[in-house]
Amino acid sequence: MPKLRIAMAQTNPCVGDLEGNAAQVLDWSRKAAERGAHLVVFGELALAGYPVEDLALRETFVTASARRIERLATELEEAGCGELAVLAGYLDSDAEGVRNAVAVLHRGAIVARQFKHHLPNYGVFDERRYFAKGTGLDILRLHGLEIGMAICEDLWHAGGPLAALREAGVDLVVIPNASPYERNKDDARFELVARRARETGAALAYCNLVGGQDDLVFDGDSMIVDAEGSLVSRAPQFVEHLQLLDLDLPGGAARTGGPVAGFETRRITLGAEPLPDYPSEHGPFIAEPLGDEAEVWSALVTGLRDYAHKNGFRSVVFGFSGGIDSSVCAALTADALGADALHGVSMPSVYSSEHSRSDAEELAERIGCHFRTVPIAAMVADYVGTLGLTGLAEENVQARCRGTLVMALSNQEGHLVLAPGNKTELSVGYSTMYGDAVGGFAPIKDVPKTLVWQLAKWRNAEAEKRGETAPIPPNSIEKPPSAELRPGQQDTDSLPPYEVLDRILADYVEGDRGYAEILAAGFDPELVNKVIRLVDRAEYKRRQYPPGTKVSAKAFGRDRRLPLTSAWREG
Repeated sequence: MPKLRIAMAQTNPCVGDLEGNAAQVLDWSRKAAERGAHLVVFGELALAGYPVEDLALRETFVTASARRIERLATELEEAGCGELAVLAGYLDSDAEGVRNAVAVLHRGAIVARQFKHHLPNYGVFDERRYFAKGTGLDILRLHGLEIGMAICEDLWHAGGPLAALREAGVDLVVIPNASPYERNKDDARFELVARRARETGAALAYCNLVGGQDDLVFDGDSMIVDAEGSLVSRAPQFVEHLQLLDLDLPGGAARTGGPVAGFETRRITLGAEPLPDYPSEHGPFIAEPLGDEAEVWSALVTGLRDYAHKNGFRSVVFGFSGGIDSSVCAALTADALGADALHGVSMPSVYSSEHSRSDAEELAERIGCHFRTVPIAAMVADYVGTLGLTGLAEENVQARCRGTLVMALSNQEGHLVLAPGNKTELSVGYSTMYGDAVGGFAPIKDVPKTLVWQLAKWRNAEAEKRGETAPIPPNSIEKPPSAELRPGQQDTDSLPPYEVLDRILADYVEGDRGYAEILAAGFDPELVNKVIRLVDRAEYKRRQYPPGTKVSAKAFGRDRRLPLTSAWREG
C-alpha cells in the first residue's frame, strides 16, 4: 500500500499580520520537512488570520494576501522545503469576488488552489457577506495517492465538495479549519469527521487553528480518521503543535475526471508513483482529552492571553473586591500572563465589609501579584454631597468611582483594564455602565455564575494536586455574593438563587425558548416574567460591554444580535 507522512500544523495566527503569519507557516513547514513529512496542512486562513471580517472588503488587504502567498512559495523553496507539499489558507479574488482559499505550495510555486464552497452565515459567522463560493475541485496526485481538499464548513454538509470527492475518487481528504471553541464541541467534531469519512470512503485529516482572536478562541483538536471512521491521530487542545502520522492508504482511488456532482475537477500530479516502502516513525497518537472544567479554563486563559498580547498589553489592572468573580479573573490572569503582570486594586467604600478587604489582600498574597488599596469613600462623598444623591444613584456612584480609578491607572501605567462581570450578571443587567462595566476585556463574560464557582473550586483543587498554593481564598468561594453598595446587601435580595436563575437564562438566552416553553420546564410564572423583563431591558448595557472570550454555544455579541429598541415582549 502507498505510504504518506502527513503533518498537521496547529498554528496561532493574528488577523492581518501577513508577515508574522507567513513566518509561522515557514517555520512549521521547516519542522515538518526536517521530520520527513511529505505533506503539511495548516488551518483555515492561516496566512490572513480568521475571522478577517470587513478586511475582506478591502481590496488592498486581499491583494496583499494573494501576493504574500506567492512569495511564501518561493521562500519555502529557498528554505529547503520545496519537495514538501504545503497547504496554507489565504484570501484570493477573481471576477466572482473574494475567496476563502487554500493554496498548495510545491517547488517554489502555487500548484493548486481550493475555494471554500459552503459559506456559513449563522452564529459568529458572516461569510456570505464577504466571499464568493467555490465550484471547482483541485485534486492532487502525490506519491501515487489522490488527495482532495475541503475547507471547514464544507465538512458540516453532506453534499457539496465531499460528495463530489467521493464520486471523483480520493484516498485522503484534507480539511483546513478555523472552528471556534465552545463547550462539548470536541465530541461533536469527532462524530462528524468520522461520519464524513465513512460517507466519502476516504481518510480525513482535519486541521484546526489554535489561539484567541478578539472574542473567539480556537482550540486545535486536529485529528485524522481512517476511511472507516476510526480515530487514528488527535492533537492536544489549546497549544501550537505539529502532529505527524505515517498513513498507509490504498491508492488507485481515482474514478472519474471532469464534472462531478456539479463541480469541475482538475487533477494535478505532483508525484505519480508511490514512494518506496520506508519504516514508519510516526504512528497513531491520541492526546488525552481535557475534562470540562480544564477545557473551559484553558479556553479562558488562551482568550485573555492572546487578546492582551496581540493588542500590545503586557499587564492588566482591575478591582479586587474579595468576591468570587474578581478572584477567578485574578487566577486566570496569573495563568495567562503571569502574576507579575497582574495589578489588583482594593477600593473600599463606607459599605465595604472587613472580609471583602481581607479576602482581596489574601487573594493577592496567594497569587503573588501587585496589590494596592485606594479608599474611595471621600470621592463618593463629594459626588453624593454635591448632587444630593440617594438610593440607586448613590450606589452607582460608588461603582463609577471605581471604574474611573482603574481607567486612570490604565492611562497612567499602561495596563489593560479587565471587567470581571459574569454572564449571569450581564444577562439580567446587574452591572453599572461606566462603573464595574469599564474595561478593555471581560474574561468571564460568557461564564454563568454557577460555572464561575465550579471553575474556582476546580482551579484550587488542581493547585493542591500539584502541591501549590490554591489561588482563590476559600472565603471568596463560600460567602454569599454581594456588590456591597449598601449596608448588608446580598445578590439574593433582588435575584433568585443562582442555580435557578442560570437554568432559566440557559433556556431563554442560549436556547431561545419562549415564555411557554420555559414555564413547561416547571419554573414559577412570576419568576420567569421577572427574569425575561430583566434580560430584555438590559440589551443596551450588553451592547456597550467589553468583548470577552466565547465558551458557550451562544455568547453575547456575534452570536446573539437583538435590537436595542424593540416592543416585542415574551409572555
